[in-house]
Amino acid sequence: MAIHVVMEPPASAGRSASEGAVFVRDGFYFFGFIMPVLWLLWHRLWLEAIVTLAATLALAGLSEWAGLTLAAPLLPLLISLYVGLEGGTLRIAALRRAGWREWGVIEADSTEDAEARYFFADGHVEAQPEATTIAASPVAARAQSPGAALGLLQYPGRN
Repeated sequence: MAIHVVMEPPASAGRSASEGAVFVRDGFYFFGFIMPVLWLLWHRLWLEAIVTLAATLALAGLSEWAGLTLAAPLLPLLISLYVGLEGGTLRIAALRRAGWREWGVIEADSTEDAEARYFFADGHVEAQPEATTIAASPVAARAQSPGAALGLLQYPGRN
């Protein structure tokens, strides 16, 4: 399952925050690795695209100038790897700078499943009545500790 961070836009006139929510998958972006500048431009990350292009050209130029013929094509590959690994984080940071707020984290197989879970949790979808009801156990449920967890067992915000 993939982790999706839900970003809600700032409040605007006549539009609820959930209508314009953006789901950013946390993971490796293959096209961000293959074509980092084009991927950044596609996601409207203008400043990041300019910095990526400048850093790529600077690393390629410096390695050629220093006579590192074998390292010349490999050094810009580091920038591509960074964009591939941190592409989602760059998108989230750009949305935060634009005034968007983080609603929470959703674990789902696909973006469509994440959207369904988001709208169900936000109260936009009516819950289907169960055919059978389950009686509550007289034994109290064990409370979860609010402290830190090992691994990805607990997420901040809503799930």
